[in-house]
Amino acid sequence: MANKHGEFIWYELLTSDADAAQEFYGNVLNWSFADSGQPEMDYRTFSASDGGIGGVMSLTTEMAVNGAKPCWLGYINVDDVDASVQAIKKAGGAIHIEPREIPGIGRFAFVNDPQGVMFYVMKPTPPAATPDATSKAFAYDEPMLGHCAWNELHTTDQDGAVAFYTEQFGWQQKDAMDMGPMGKYKFFHHGEKMLGAVMTKPEEVPVSFWTYYFRIADIDEAAAKITAGGGTLLMEPQEIPGGEFMLNAVDPQGAHFAVVGPRGGASS
Repeated sequence: MANKHGEFIWYELLTSDADAAQEFYGNVLNWSFADSGQPEMDYRTFSASDGGIGGVMSLTTEMAVNGAKPCWLGYINVDDVDASVQAIKKAGGAIHIEPREIPGIGRFAFVNDPQGVMFYVMKPTPPAATPDATSKAFAYDEPMLGHCAWNELHTTDQDGAVAFYTEQFGWQQKDAMDMGPMGKYKFFHHGEKMLGAVMTKPEEVPVSFWTYYFRIADIDEAAAKITAGGGTLLMEPQEIPGGEFMLNAVDPQGAHFAVVGPRGGASS
């Protein structure tokens, strides 16, 4: 794959009802779904008109018994999964699934950072016909409807998170925005690209987590579709620097996500 070490390359929804989630997100984000063809599990991929973005997996009974709840997870591309796992352990993270191979897909591991935020590291196997294929699941610098446009980390230890992610993935924390009582909103860069940001988790939020913002064509239309589909808005659309709008929501099964885009279908 042509993606660099440290780039987000895939997003995955763990859910208690894959059929309902497919209907909900298909309507809100206009995603198309397909069976991944993995015989041992119901794993569905989803894509926009211009490329793959992620997958949907049903929570197993074992996951639920161990406390897993519907949530969104990100995959970060690494040069060497096994080396990354060892570095994550050394830095105070933990490993939930040791490195393993999925034939024809790639090598991955399921980990968490020192504050408990879960994510995947992966080295994909490129398609034989297109060895230089590039994932555009995250497309901040090239706005694409349905693709992730922003990665936002809410954490109990902002400085610790900055140290961890910059060391593990080559990110840079270059600038910040003052949010008053909420503290600094610190921006992550990856090379020349803006990746997302990290902020201190509000006390009323029970755990640290990543929020992924998916791009939509009209923020008000998205808000209406979310509520009509059984989701819950955690905030009404808010304007952000640059003139676009964002909102945070919870899907009908309880997974937290966000969307970003213009008001009234204006060009982004």
